[in-house]
Amino acid sequence: MTASFPNETPAYRDARNALLLSELELRQKTEEVAALRRELPKGGAIAEDYSFAALDGTAAPLSTLFGDHDTLAIYSLMYGPNADAPCPACSSLLDGFCGHAAQLARRMSLVIVAQNTPEKLTALSQHMGWQALPIYSALGTTYQSDYLAESSEGNQMPMMNVFCRDGNGIHHFWGSEMLFEPSPWHPRHMDTVWPLWNVLDMTPQGRGDFMPSLR
Repeated sequence: MTASFPNETPAYRDARNALLLSELELRQKTEEVAALRRELPKGGAIAEDYSFAALDGTAAPLSTLFGDHDTLAIYSLMYGPNADAPCPACSSLLDGFCGHAAQLARRMSLVIVAQNTPEKLTALSQHMGWQALPIYSALGTTYQSDYLAESSEGNQMPMMNVFCRDGNGIHHFWGSEMLFEPSPWHPRHMDTVWPLWNVLDMTPQGRGDFMPSLR
């Protein structure tokens, strides 16, 4: 069936059909990339069982964050100990995660870590309405630097890392390494899980130079 909308011109339909072919090709490539990702061999074992701190200050080793699942995704929020506010772009991404947290929890574990104190992260969670997201402090651990979420100068980086566990322990599975690869679209390493940009890309104006705001 060929789709059509009221009062569209033949020129519009021809252009839209040509675009549709490209959209289908993109969908096919997305499926191919996802399959390649799933077929990755086991990554490196974690160097240590990083002892994060829950918002109430209690110890929360990485190994305990899987819950009932064998897959754990950790997003590193850019909110260092000297920052006055979190990264607005990271915050936009977490807004989206927050809305899907309950659904994701049916299949995997997703947690947020930041290089800041439990007290400041508690205040931030309440202010931003992120109570659905498990948030932990990575202060006192080398997790952020080990997994490319903190530079040697102490700058925070917006990394997503996925870990898997089995009878042989906990291993790294995937990280958003596109962040470190030069491209004309940089930085778009988290686009596939970030509704904001994908919706804007469907508009005549596109995303342009738009950036999220904390307000």
